[in-house]
Amino acid sequence: MAASENDLSGALSKVSVEDWARRARVASAELGVSTCEQRNAALEAMAAALGACEEQILAANARDVEAARAGGSNEGIVDRLQLTHERLLSYADALLQLRDFPDVLGEVIDERAISGGVQMKQIRVPLGVVGMIYEARPNVSIDSAGIAVKTGNAILLRGGSLAQHSNEALIAVLRDALVSVGLPADCVCPIDARSRETSTALMAARGLIDVLIPRGGAGLIATVVEQSKVPVIETGSGNCHIYVEQTADLEMARAIIANAKCQRPSVCNAAESLVIDRAIAEQAVSLIARDLHERGVTLVADDESYPFAAQALGAEALAGEAGGLAAGLEHATEEDFATEYLDLTISIKVVGDYHEAVDHINKYSTHHSEAIVTSDKAAADYFLARVDSAAVYVNASTRFTDGGEFGLGAEIGISTQKLHARGPMGLRAMTSSKYVLTGTGQVRG
Repeated sequence: MAASENDLSGALSKVSVEDWARRARVASAELGVSTCEQRNAALEAMAAALGACEEQILAANARDVEAARAGGSNEGIVDRLQLTHERLLSYADALLQLRDFPDVLGEVIDERAISGGVQMKQIRVPLGVVGMIYEARPNVSIDSAGIAVKTGNAILLRGGSLAQHSNEALIAVLRDALVSVGLPADCVCPIDARSRETSTALMAARGLIDVLIPRGGAGLIATVVEQSKVPVIETGSGNCHIYVEQTADLEMARAIIANAKCQRPSVCNAAESLVIDRAIAEQAVSLIARDLHERGVTLVADDESYPFAAQALGAEALAGEAGGLAAGLEHATEEDFATEYLDLTISIKVVGDYHEAVDHINKYSTHHSEAIVTSDKAAADYFLARVDSAAVYVNASTRFTDGGEFGLGAEIGISTQKLHARGPMGLRAMTSSKYVLTGTGQVRG
C-alpha cells in the first residue's frame, strides 16, 4: 500500500465532513480559475497514475470483493464493485477522452448589447463544490473526479462502504496526480464511508457544498432527495422498458432485448421490464422467453404471458407447475412492474396497444430509458412524444444511454429529473453560468 494511501486512511478518521468541504471550497477557487492546459495536464496525470498504481488499486479492490462475497452480496453487486486490468484501462482512456474535449468554461452562451449600450455576455462557470454519494461502484470515483477537474469543480466523494478500500486507493492516486501538476490535492476529497453520519453531514452542508449528486439504488436516491438541505441533482434508478409493438420484427426484438437485459444486467440502463402487444403475445413471448431462459434470465410474467412462457420453456417448466412455480418463471405482482432488478430477471406485461403500453410505462418507469420495437411510424411517434423519460428509443437497445456513447465523455450520472440537467450528465451539465457586463460609464435611467 502506498504511503499516500496510508496517509489518506488516517485522515479520513480525523477530518470531519465540514472540514473536507472547507478544504474543497478553497481548492475550487484555485481550480476554477486554472487554465484549460492545467486541467488537461491533470487528467493526463490521473490516467497515467491509474496504470502506474494498478497493483495497489487491484489489491485494495480484491479486499472489497472478498468481503462483499463473504457478506453474501449477489454477483450483480460484485460485478459493479470489481476492478480489473481491462476496466482500469478503459477508465484511464475515458480520462484521456475528457482531456481531448474542448473546454466548456468561459463558453459564451449568449452575447448582446442591452439598454444604454452595455455589452452583456453569459458564460459558463463551474458549479463550485460538488458532493457525490454513491454505492459500490469504484469507477464512479474516477469518472466523477475527471469530470469535476475538467469543469473546474472541486468534488467530495462519499462512496459505499463495500468499496471503501478501493475508493481510498483510487482517491489517493488521483490526489497525488493533481499535486504532480501543481493543482491542489483537495480538488478531490475523500469522505469516510464507514459511518452513515458522513452522508447525513454531506446532506446538511448547505453553504459549503453547492450541489449534491446521489448515484445508486432507489433507496439511496430517495433518502438524499428527501433529506438533503443542499440542492440535489437526482440521478435515477433504471426501471427501463422494452416495448414490442405488434408490427415489430421479432428477430430484431429478440436481439435488442437480449442485449438490453443480458449484456450487463447490473447497470442502470439495462432492461428490467418487457411489454408486449396482445396481438403477438403468444408468438413473441414464446420466442423471447426461450431465448432469455437459455441466457439464465428469470421471467416474472403477468397472467396473460405466463402460459406462453411456460409452454416455451418446455417440460422442465411445465413440470415445475406441480409445485406452483415453473423453473426460471414466476408470477408477477404489482410490485414487480416497478422493480429495478439489477440482475438476470425481467418482468413481462401484455397490453392491448401502444396507447396502453405508454400508460403502463409512464406509471412504473423511473424515467430513465425506454425503447419501442416497431415497424409502425405512428406507434413510434406516439411513443417518442408521450413517454416521459430522459432517453427514448425506436428499434435500439437502452444500453446506449451512457455519456461515452452519447459523445459526452465520461458521465457523472444520468439525471432523471427535469431541472438543470436530464439524461447522461457530461461537461456542460456540471457548469452554471455568469453574466459579465462591460460598460463605458452607463447608468440606468
